[in-house]
Amino acid sequence: MKRWTQIFKALGNINRLKIIQLLSRRGPLIVSEISDEIEISFRATSQHLIILHGLDILTSRGKEGHVYYDYNRDMPTDVKKILDIFLKA
Repeated sequence: MKRWTQIFKALGNINRLKIIQLLSRRGPLIVSEISDEIEISFRATSQHLIILHGLDILTSRGKEGHVYYDYNRDMPTDVKKILDIFLKA
């Protein structure tokens, strides 16, 4: 139950959904690019990315002094089913 509460709480935020949608369509981006695209602060974007990364919805990798975030196509199946419905809408 606790895991599902965290998942639905994370997905209940419009900015997190925007991030998921953006990364699923455009691929790896750094925090400032994501922040600019969805028009919220760098700090707020970073906090949203931490939550989504913690639930394995996003992956991250460092390259050339930046951290790139991407949609995790290998995320847990239960979460992927929910997001597939959202992303098709």
